[in-house]
Amino acid sequence: MKNLYIYLILSGFVLTAFSCKNKNDEKDSQGGEETTISDEALLDSVQRRTFNYFWDGAEPTSGMARERYHVDGVYPKNDKNVVTSGGSGFGIMAIIAGIDRGYVTREQGLERMTRIVSFLEKADSFHGVYPHWWNGETGEVKGFSDKDNGGDLVETSFLMQGLLALNQYYINGTDAEKALAARVDKLWRNVDWNWHRNSQNVLYWHWSPDHSWEMNFPIRGYNECLITYILAACSPTHGVPVEVYDEGWGEGGKIVGPHELEGYRLNMRYQSNSGIGPLFWAHYSFLGLNPNGLKDKYADYFEEMKNYTLINRAYCIRNPKGYKGYGENAWGLTASYSVQGYAAHEPSENGDHGVITPTAALSSIVYTPQESMKVMRYLYGMKDKVWGEYGFYDAYSETDNWYPQRYLAIDQGTTAVMIENYRSQLLWSLFMNHPDVQKGLKKLGFESPSLK
Repeated sequence: MKNLYIYLILSGFVLTAFSCKNKNDEKDSQGGEETTISDEALLDSVQRRTFNYFWDGAEPTSGMARERYHVDGVYPKNDKNVVTSGGSGFGIMAIIAGIDRGYVTREQGLERMTRIVSFLEKADSFHGVYPHWWNGETGEVKGFSDKDNGGDLVETSFLMQGLLALNQYYINGTDAEKALAARVDKLWRNVDWNWHRNSQNVLYWHWSPDHSWEMNFPIRGYNECLITYILAACSPTHGVPVEVYDEGWGEGGKIVGPHELEGYRLNMRYQSNSGIGPLFWAHYSFLGLNPNGLKDKYADYFEEMKNYTLINRAYCIRNPKGYKGYGENAWGLTASYSVQGYAAHEPSENGDHGVITPTAALSSIVYTPQESMKVMRYLYGMKDKVWGEYGFYDAYSETDNWYPQRYLAIDQGTTAVMIENYRSQLLWSLFMNHPDVQKGLKKLGFESPSLK
């Protein structure tokens, strides 16, 4: 099946780091010069700068998240104005948090959200399903690969996760906010999840008006696509039956495969030869979907994702390939820029290229708060080697002395949103309280403290 390994074939408010002293302050010399900053101030600094990727760094015509931002202005594929559906879904959630924290005013936030929704109403879509990429200035689809120039159901689910949170944020607001919430609801209801079954009890990742189902990627678990199946079941207009979840995602129970790695137990079988994949598999579905107490017949998702994270950390501490800089304060292997192109780094010797990706540990803060804060402090201590206008750069390698000043939307988004969920559970609360989400989770047999 497809996951972000496919990338391998592809080539303002700036908060100045500051010091403050109170009873919670501590000194930390990891990563470079000694710094003094409270945990709360550090979290806010990182969240503000990362939020700015989606605010000041957005493509100006559409208001959508640019797929990538290179500080040096060099874009080998001439794709500076390419915007992303999934990354924009994450960005919508990051902006909601920014509005709520006063990084921008509610009026400014409404203007931006209106621009984004207006773009989505006119941009290319296919049976209500959005492509992975568009030209942000025109709304025309930009192919992700030769045959991937149509609907991308997984990226659409990431976008819808953000839009459903936005709907809930505005549903009881001003008249203008309520009106925008109603427009968001139309976009949600227009997605034809059933079309992407291709008349089977499984969801397919892609459909193209030129190549039909030739991409042939049935979505099976476990990977980053849990949210895709949940939203497909939640839809009030094109909802799929429970059998699609059980036979497609769960493969008739084959998704269950208890095993142990690095001393931690996992209950599910992962779509990777190593028995575990990149760390983003613990993030993308859970930006809105609250893993705390979330259970179904396949897993206790908080415990599963916590162990999934701890395996990644333990592998980096063990560091079997002897890379420079790995340790308890510098860990996190996930899909990101790599020393050569792009790679879905994972905790296995074949999948580890000596590259640490900040979003990996930082977005896991909801599972491993103490361990993730240590990484955040280490990175903060490295200063401008890894820290820029829009937060921590996408990836680095101490072994290769490689510190590119580049960002990717889909990595910045998870960082900002998970920090907010750690601080307030805001995005979890919004998404989980959407009536369609409540009905869909019950339909699939989930247990959750969020279900009413």
